[in-house]
Amino acid sequence: MKELIQGNQAIYLGAKKAGISFYAGYPITPASEIMHEFAKSDVKFIQAEDEIASINLCIGASLGGGKVMTATSGPGFSLMQESIGYAHMAEVPMVIVDVQRVGPSTGMPTIGAQQDVMQTRYGSHGDYFPIVFYPNSVEECFKLTIDAFNAAERTMSPVVILSDAYIAHLFETFDVESVEVDVINRERKPLGELSGQHFTGLLHESDGTLKTMDSDFYNKWIVEKKNNVDKVANDYDFYDYFENENSDTLLIGFGVVSRVLNSLKDKYAIFRPIRMFPVVEELKSIAEKYKKVVVVEMNSGQYKSVVSGVLGKEVEGVSIFGDVSKEVILNKL
Repeated sequence: MKELIQGNQAIYLGAKKAGISFYAGYPITPASEIMHEFAKSDVKFIQAEDEIASINLCIGASLGGGKVMTATSGPGFSLMQESIGYAHMAEVPMVIVDVQRVGPSTGMPTIGAQQDVMQTRYGSHGDYFPIVFYPNSVEECFKLTIDAFNAAERTMSPVVILSDAYIAHLFETFDVESVEVDVINRERKPLGELSGQHFTGLLHESDGTLKTMDSDFYNKWIVEKKNNVDKVANDYDFYDYFENENSDTLLIGFGVVSRVLNSLKDKYAIFRPIRMFPVVEELKSIAEKYKKVVVVEMNSGQYKSVVSGVLGKEVEGVSIFGDVSKEVILNKL
């Protein structure tokens, strides 16, 4: 049966379908509806005193063997960065939802943006390799949340779902029960059952032996970690591409912007990365077909710099803020 569902609500429903056992969060616009849904549910739930406490509670619950998630917006995502780095080093699976709004700082709480793109990849210090998804519909909010939980279990690391105020508060109809999904349940022993294990954020062997003076071990560990993430990411090689043989221009957009770009398919070729990181490999061969590549995004050119690096050439960018209409985009192209 089709139901009218909000984007944030769909993320909650996806988490439930994936088997979430614990949620900790702090209310923040425009992500609060996710927490509201968990507060009404039978999932173990804590409204923490702030976002730092939220993610650390999730880390503890994950180490206890649970499937966990937290959700926030830009200011809270900034506060979580140290713990995100810790979770990557300690190999703690979890899902983190960032519903973006205008920043920096408290910025414009009710206006959607895409200003946290680079922070999902490079927010914490050190090298780590997150998988990042970005839905553009309510149904994708549901599906990609399940994919995020599965990818987190397979990589033993945090996976990020990016959203924005527009997608989060969008209402669309779809039949939740008709969506075919696979849920991965990886057996993980709780921390107390792992003899000798250390979870200090320091580099260590799987049996807990500290390796903080062994650069050879680190070199081996970091390569294996990246290779594992890349291998898992290949199973979530999600993107949309609308070819246009009559155009010499490829437009790249994601989230709410991609919904608007779809209305320009008669004029331009359109590429939408759904898996934002690692960058979809197919983008290279697709971009070669077009003379001009333009990244349209609600920031000052964050993903533009990423695309430029991947393609090995300078690409153009269109920055929009607030008004995401077709007319605004066309005026800037």
